[in-house]
Amino acid sequence: MLRAQPSRRSHAVLVIPLVVLLTALPVISAQQPIRVDVNLVLVEVTVRDHRGQVVGGLKPENFQIFEDGVEQQVMHFSQDQLPLAVALVVDLSSSIEPFLRPLRYATLTALKALKAEDAVALFTFAERVTRRVALTRDKTAVSEQIELITAGGGTNISGAVLEAAEYLKQEAPSARRVIVLVSDNVHTTLAAPSLDHVVTAALEADASVYSLKVPGNNRGLGFAAATLATRVNVNRLAEATGGEVFDVEKTGSLYLAFERLIERLKTRYTLGYYPKNTALDGGFRKIEVRLRNHDRGRLRVLAKRGYYAPVAAAVRPGRP
Repeated sequence: MLRAQPSRRSHAVLVIPLVVLLTALPVISAQQPIRVDVNLVLVEVTVRDHRGQVVGGLKPENFQIFEDGVEQQVMHFSQDQLPLAVALVVDLSSSIEPFLRPLRYATLTALKALKAEDAVALFTFAERVTRRVALTRDKTAVSEQIELITAGGGTNISGAVLEAAEYLKQEAPSARRVIVLVSDNVHTTLAAPSLDHVVTAALEADASVYSLKVPGNNRGLGFAAATLATRVNVNRLAEATGGEVFDVEKTGSLYLAFERLIERLKTRYTLGYYPKNTALDGGFRKIEVRLRNHDRGRLRVLAKRGYYAPVAAAVRPGRP
């Protein structure tokens, strides 16, 4: 079981300062006055039915949000309103080689479905991680770079996701942050962060992890490599951060899987609330999103499991 530990970092960007959002986020309720000294917590939510289809048409009153068991008041509600910052993280192991050319076409076509103000960055990884394209609104620039990459080497999934999360946290503080991992999801590198470490970093960056899982030929893995492959469970990483895994083999093609993923991003609900716990202690706050007035047994809610509160300047480690 993943255990999210309190962070020792100086801040957590998934609590968005209200000053950034006053012009971008409409408040859906005027029953309480807006307090400028309170931060707005944003939660991206996907609702699916028992067949896996996305459920649309829900309203603010259909949702309940609990933080550490205490119900919060939903103050912001929208769909695909805030800009996206997407880190596309591509595995360069031999398993991905047959998918490089289809990936260029899928990237060029699927990313065009994003809004003009949405930005994309490109990372590739084997044992080491390389950022090939910084965040840009030019989606063509990303697909053109994919044409130039070649496959080969090990698979450092946790290191790649960790670097992408830290990059998005730094470079896209006011956007909805998403990491899209294109890989066979088999980790084979010894020197790499643990799964708990990566989950913590993704939650601190408020980055949902989505996976385009391609088929891989890993029958030749030795005992040590096979053991490493179990260290990074991408399914658990996606679940903890409110993302999903799209299996290319089941979907039928990389393009169709990518298209469905982008559509999923565009149909997520964005909920916002002012937390009743205002302590600036860097602690982990557990989030639970529920549905009211619906048959919850037939609907599944996908959302991040929590966030890290900001840390007050007076208690930041290493600062006076």
